[in-house]
Amino acid sequence: MSPLHNHHPYHLVDLSPWPLTGSISAMMLTTGLVKWFHQYNMNLLILSFIGMVLTMVQWWRDVVREGTFQGSHTSMVMVGLRWGMILFILSEVLFFFSFFWAFFHSSLSPTVEIGLYWPPLGIQPFNPFQIPLLNTTILLSSGATVTWAHHAIMEGNYTQATQSLGMTIILGVYFTSLQAFEYMEAAFSIADSVFGSTFFVATGFHGLHVIIGTTFLFVCFSRLLNYHFSPNHHLGFEASAWYWHFVDVVWLFLYVFIYWWGG
Repeated sequence: MSPLHNHHPYHLVDLSPWPLTGSISAMMLTTGLVKWFHQYNMNLLILSFIGMVLTMVQWWRDVVREGTFQGSHTSMVMVGLRWGMILFILSEVLFFFSFFWAFFHSSLSPTVEIGLYWPPLGIQPFNPFQIPLLNTTILLSSGATVTWAHHAIMEGNYTQATQSLGMTIILGVYFTSLQAFEYMEAAFSIADSVFGSTFFVATGFHGLHVIIGTTFLFVCFSRLLNYHFSPNHHLGFEASAWYWHFVDVVWLFLYVFIYWWGG
């Protein structure tokens, strides 16, 4: 990032290979998943995952350098970055809206192919007051701890910020572990009628978003340990906290409509 660009109200970045390597890795990841599903060969999947991780690490490294050490994230630039994150979360809202649309389309008017009944006969849904309720408690608690971390950063209390953010990451990992256990214990699969398809696609993509959000927060945790955030300059953490709250809200809708009402 050239110092000549620092006074501009927009962000000008140097030439970077990471969008290209990220795109290639994403394409290889999709192809590797298909190869794994059909040929039970994970070689391409593992290779593409390594490429994706290396791209993320080096791209984040460059963004940290621009925002923390080179002073490229001015107040005007941060306004644009905030709007970019807001629009990204809005696109994610529409992404999950499509899953809820498919679920309600099938559950409110069950077709004759599934016996005019919901859940379809032969499907044993999860008890919403067991692991799903525990996961709800975990995510709501993580929303409280990430808010605690945000306020601690704004007050310059790095000890509390580190503790609360660490607790948030642990809760995110705990949630993912419980969801993986729930999937292993499921009495139905993604191939069991439209119920299995909508259930596993909606909850599975949410679980993926939890993993992504946990990764965001872990990066922020490492930056916090290196004192990259100040009370008036912590946009990276702020964006991660917004994303985490979005994940919390989506889970509440999943719990109420798919686990409780839909089951």
